[in-house]
Amino acid sequence: MTDCAYIDSSLNEVVHRMINASRDAGLTCAPTLVAAVKYASDEEFLHLVRECGVADVGENRVQQLIAHKALLSPEERDRIRFHFIGRLQTNKVKYLIGQTELIHSLDSERLAEEIEKQSAMHETVTRVLVEINGADEKSKGGIAPSDAAEFCLSLARFPHIEQVGFMTMGPKFEKKADYENYFLETYQLVLDIWREKLHNIKEPVISMGMSDSYETAIKCGANCVRVGRALFGR
Repeated sequence: MTDCAYIDSSLNEVVHRMINASRDAGLTCAPTLVAAVKYASDEEFLHLVRECGVADVGENRVQQLIAHKALLSPEERDRIRFHFIGRLQTNKVKYLIGQTELIHSLDSERLAEEIEKQSAMHETVTRVLVEINGADEKSKGGIAPSDAAEFCLSLARFPHIEQVGFMTMGPKFEKKADYENYFLETYQLVLDIWREKLHNIKEPVISMGMSDSYETAIKCGANCVRVGRALFGR
């Protein structure tokens, strides 16, 4: 049996750092913490949502999301919001529709078409974030900044998809200043698209920052961060 007590202190440390970063940024409340559970055991996952009370869970694999949901009671499934934060294959979409609070990784017209098709079949509207690949990293998904506005505008033809914001992974940097530059550039890009191109007055979800960069991301405008390694140590 796994001793999961360490998760309590890890979570407290992350939340404390988020609060401080939010205060430094002049925010009145901390962003949403999505706990990434890709490498968590079932015991660690259940401890996180039951003992720690975490309500937002980030999943990288469709099969794992479904398996984790199966561990929960109906009341827990109603309380816990599952976010899909991994790269999504079109052949997996049919298993995901109706299971998530938010899909963070919409990055192609083909994927949008499949989400629309499956959402229509389920008579539901699927909430998504458009993933931005600001550094044009070939190994990662995401829309290039130069194509992002046109792609977002094209989503208007899908009545069963609701874009509520943006996500970015970002490169792995050694220096904090490099993270700041990347996040600030991405923040300005997506705000311009959201307000000037899409004419949207609602505040967008801006999901950026992970275990090694969430504090910097918060100071640069993130209102949603995805943290896993800082919680589980791996």
